[in-house]
Amino acid sequence: MSNQGRKLEQAAKAAWLSHVAGKTQDEIAGIMGISRQTAQRLVAQAMAEGIVKIRIDHPFAHCMDLAAGLQRKWRLDFCQIAPSDAPEAGVALMLADVIEQWLRRPDPMTLAIGTGRTLRSAVAQLPHVDCPQHRIVSLTGNIAPDGSTAYYNVLFTLSDLVSARSFPLPLPVIAPSVRERQAFNSQPSIERLIRMSTEAAVAFVGIGTVGERAPLMLDGFLSQPDVEALVAAGAVGEITGWAYDVEGTLVSGLSNDRVASAPIPPRETTLVIGAAHGIEKVPAIRGALRGGLISGLITDAATGAALLAD
Repeated sequence: MSNQGRKLEQAAKAAWLSHVAGKTQDEIAGIMGISRQTAQRLVAQAMAEGIVKIRIDHPFAHCMDLAAGLQRKWRLDFCQIAPSDAPEAGVALMLADVIEQWLRRPDPMTLAIGTGRTLRSAVAQLPHVDCPQHRIVSLTGNIAPDGSTAYYNVLFTLSDLVSARSFPLPLPVIAPSVRERQAFNSQPSIERLIRMSTEAAVAFVGIGTVGERAPLMLDGFLSQPDVEALVAAGAVGEITGWAYDVEGTLVSGLSNDRVASAPIPPRETTLVIGAAHGIEKVPAIRGALRGGLISGLITDAATGAALLAD
């Protein structure tokens, strides 16, 4: 056997002892009669030579492959996929982890937050985070049609858990009329909050459907004729009240003329992470991806696979 062959044999033996037998580098050194440093070098050489093939046999391996594929296909800056065993809980927990990671960043930043069931579930999983250096601004109005606090708005819940300053939008998600929306959004205090949302480093938004089970209709912000008009105009989804079609283009007129929410932050300056799950959400998520309305995605494996296949 050549000298090179003997070296590879030694590297293979060291790698087997490490990855299969589970031996420490000190144990490998003792078994092979070499120094600890040589054992470390041999294991590293086995990796470099391609002798070691690593296979992760766990659902998360499939999820990571899906996330990488979605990032390539849709040119995303961020993507995480939860297993489909319990998609609602999995996506909410994953979203909570990501929100917490951003809140624990030391440098001051503005975080924008939307609304929705998935976001509300995620915020419920957050621990207390001491982050007075940050600002959190709402992208949507905080007032329900009856004048109460909107149930699925998450800013107030989030502000109870973190020490960052929070900035709510004291508006309905959708104003009763175009004139009222113009009056609301022309107030200096509201204009200041909307400008603040454009400065966000990251934004977390839910993705809603437009149809029979449209969240905007179920929550009383739109009537059935409003939703039917949006569907007739080609709407497939909505983010913070803004309805869009299959290409991710905002629908002209209709309820979009009455949306009092801040505009969806541009992906050129803000990492906009959409969170949604379920096959019924695929057309809405796909439209948001096509139109570049979001630059990040958190969803479940079944939904991710559907978005990767089409």
